[in-house]
Amino acid sequence: MASTHRASSRALITTAAAVALFSATLSLSPATAWAHVHVDAQGAAPGSTSVLTFRVPGESETGALTTVFSVALPDVTSARTELMPGWTARLDRDAGSGTVRSVTWTAAPAVGISSDQFGLFRVSVTLPDAESVTLPATQTYSDGAVVTWDQPPLPGGGEPEHPAPVLTLTAGAGEAEHDHGPTASAAAAPPAAAPPATAAPAADDTARWLAGAALVVGALGVAAALFRGRRA
Repeated sequence: MASTHRASSRALITTAAAVALFSATLSLSPATAWAHVHVDAQGAAPGSTSVLTFRVPGESETGALTTVFSVALPDVTSARTELMPGWTARLDRDAGSGTVRSVTWTAAPAVGISSDQFGLFRVSVTLPDAESVTLPATQTYSDGAVVTWDQPPLPGGGEPEHPAPVLTLTAGAGEAEHDHGPTASAAAAPPAAAPPATAAPAADDTARWLAGAALVVGALGVAAALFRGRRA
């Protein structure tokens, strides 16, 4: 009887540990995925003009605000920034080549992105004729801290601490938006559709919750069986 009791206790402890580990993973994974700068675009085909939407979360552990956000562009021939209240946008142009090298958004005094917020920054650009485009970004905080998002994927496909935003271009993805000149700022561009990247976390969360529910039900079943065995 004593050996049965010990076996039952070990089984229950093992099951409880598995449930706790799963719960911890479930709570941490979405936070890690959302703590990076992401870029999305609708109808992003090579050579097309698309509105790039950068999702920028505040990550300061000291409570500082994100006050400057800059993106390096692949020498695009045309770029327009969206009108964004509380922020000013500046395009860095190369007069010699007629291209735009970067775009920088700067917050007005007392404006910024806190650690429990994220901001959406949009710019309409003519994309290069390539399969994908890497868009290194720099995030500056009100306390002077600077985070550079420019790291490539790790060997084996892992994600680095500060990955560079990458936009995959798909041939024939959709009708491109037409640009009518390299004006630095214009009226607000049409909002980009809900980015595919934001749908993935929802699907992943559903799968995690279902798996967690199955694990808990299984644990309860094991506990009930062991309890019945002890009473027998």
